[in-house]
Amino acid sequence: MSPLPVQMRNRWLNRVEPGPDRGTIYWHILMHAYPEACSAATDAQEILADFPGLHMTPRQWLHITTLVVGATDEITRSQMSVMVSEAQRLLCDVAPIAVTLDKVLYHPEAIMLRTQPGDALRPIFDAARSATRKVVGRAGVIDEPFPLWMPHMTVSYSTTEQPAKPIVSALGESIRERQILVDSLTLVIQWGPERLWDWEPVGTARLRASGQAGQADPAHTS
Repeated sequence: MSPLPVQMRNRWLNRVEPGPDRGTIYWHILMHAYPEACSAATDAQEILADFPGLHMTPRQWLHITTLVVGATDEITRSQMSVMVSEAQRLLCDVAPIAVTLDKVLYHPEAIMLRTQPGDALRPIFDAARSATRKVVGRAGVIDEPFPLWMPHMTVSYSTTEQPAKPIVSALGESIRERQILVDSLTLVIQWGPERLWDWEPVGTARLRASGQAGQADPAHTS
């Protein structure tokens, strides 16, 4: 992002969040299965740990947010299952996608690692949007700090106001380059407030050659 933020702010100060019994349904690319992604996040978080007011993304739930589908009181379990099956149908002939984590992105509310090339993961985004539109009648919402979808992995969220410059100086604007091969897309329910990380993976659609083509993973809870 450019320019760099001058001041960090509390992401959750005025953010409306669901209660513990209400979930928000997302399409996510879950990153904990990729060792290089976890390594990149760990390196960044070890530096950021020296600063107060930063909430680290748990390793288990490192992710690339792809699409917000809707709320659990609007969409049934049956619809979720159909969405996963439809995404699998759309992705079963798509080869795993090579991307690189390289640049650090700064926002007043978050610190992120960018994936490159920017458009490489577009087939996954398009599958998520198409499956959502087919099943629930709308295309979903992009939950981004950017005008358009820019795939990134958030390593930390800001929980207080503080100058951004010392953080940027410590972490820098790039990391050691890591290459990963993205091979799946997961439908996830995020229960309650975002920062509690009460996540329930519903099902996973896998890309070609990373499982049996045309077969979506059954619902599971981690």
